[in-house]
Amino acid sequence: MKKTPTILLSGGLVVLLLLLFFGKTVPPGNPDAAHTNHDGHDHDEHAAFDVQNALTQAKAGLTLSQAAYITAIENSISRGNVQEQQVKAYNQLANFWKDSAANTDLYVFYTAEAAKLVNSEKNLTFAARQIAAAFRTEADVDKRAWKAGQAIELYEKAIVLNPANDSLKVEMAGCYVFGKGMAGDAAETMKGVQQLLEVVKTNPENMQAQLLLGIGAVISTQYDKAIERLQRVVQKQPGNLEAISWLADAYAAKGDRENAIKWYNTSKQLVNNPAFSEAVDERIKQLK
Repeated sequence: MKKTPTILLSGGLVVLLLLLFFGKTVPPGNPDAAHTNHDGHDHDEHAAFDVQNALTQAKAGLTLSQAAYITAIENSISRGNVQEQQVKAYNQLANFWKDSAANTDLYVFYTAEAAKLVNSEKNLTFAARQIAAAFRTEADVDKRAWKAGQAIELYEKAIVLNPANDSLKVEMAGCYVFGKGMAGDAAETMKGVQQLLEVVKTNPENMQAQLLLGIGAVISTQYDKAIERLQRVVQKQPGNLEAISWLADAYAAKGDRENAIKWYNTSKQLVNNPAFSEAVDERIKQLK
């Protein structure tokens, strides 16, 4: 059982491999950087991510032509329809930092700022989903937490505009689970879990909510609950790789080697990728 924290803090090997091969699920993080004792507190010192400081540093690394381009956009807001001009400028800046500077952090920041100004369900949801996808590939604990917070804020605004949209509630709950929750903040995980329980109370067949509840249970070391939820998802969706990978991890963390191997092998069959299979086989060898 001493190896359990490693399984949890890495998010599980198969989960990591799905991310690397297919861009799915969550990042592994650094087991040392995100170390907790599962009491809801981070036991290493982390400074909150400062986006303004990040912006200053990023600008310092630009070429002269890039810096001039950025300055021109930032100065483009003039008299007239200021909000419309701000939205256009924020979108231009978001695209620059994403495409020209390959800076996901600043892309997230300006995408969120533009969506807040437009404040339509469509724009808020689109931006929130873009950011959610970005933070799932973020290994830095503090950046991941910040990006998750940005997405949550946008989802909250979208839900105000459409409170009956369960999909938005489930997606926002996923930001709590995969953000600070994934880094070991039990309180954040529970925020997501409570939202998901509200959804499944009225719609128990919402498999995305059931999946996230299962993942949340794995993260909070409630393996029996996790297995029950994830088994339900797999029965309904036998090709759901994310559910299968977390199910395998749950069994592995619980110490059930036989079932862990069964589901690890199932993931191999579904993925059908030699490199993936080799890595999973190595993981299976480590099970004791």
